[in-house]
Amino acid sequence: MPAKPAKDRLIAAAFELFEERGYDQTTVDDITERAGVGRTTFFRTFRSKEDVIFPDHEVLLSAISARLDGSTEQTALVAVTEAARLVLRRYVAEGELALARYRLTRSVAALRDREIAGTQQYQHLFRRFLHRWMGGGQDAALRAELMANAVVTAHNHVLRRWLRGQTREPEAEFDAAMADTVGLFTAPAARSGEHSVVVFQTTKDLDSVLPGLRRLLGETP
Repeated sequence: MPAKPAKDRLIAAAFELFEERGYDQTTVDDITERAGVGRTTFFRTFRSKEDVIFPDHEVLLSAISARLDGSTEQTALVAVTEAARLVLRRYVAEGELALARYRLTRSVAALRDREIAGTQQYQHLFRRFLHRWMGGGQDAALRAELMANAVVTAHNHVLRRWLRGQTREPEAEFDAAMADTVGLFTAPAARSGEHSVVVFQTTKDLDSVLPGLRRLLGETP
């Protein structure tokens, strides 16, 4: 079996040591020794020990930006949902690594601050995109800011539930949360006999998604 790439070995070694010794007590030399690589390799791969915790942040930001920019005026809200889904799927795909990161960011203030700064970058992308979609100008600025905040909050709510082991169906919950969030900003003032339609995409089967939608609509099972 071929050896793992140096980046993967460094990440695995770092998280093992963070769990064993603590973040502050682990040095770059400790990580490179455990991974079996030199300091030069480490600093060609990461700028600092902190960067090992969030290795693909810039890649994910680029993917979100590309998904938003690839939409049309008619598909803008679908693009917002799918762009936020990219983040959720990345965390879920990481599995235990995401759980270890969650434990670290809860216990190390510097990492928590870094995570918050990253969240603000995602929020900025959504705000800028939504402001443009809403027509720009001062009148749309507050609405775009509020909707961007709501999108990130809905995503983070579902992600935290998954990280805490409170849900085994994060994508189904995400679909329901985003439908609710988008509906808050797109539903016209209620008038008798009128209905709003929110469209979203999901890989889940319909039976797994319907219960969450019915709860949002106030329908009993």
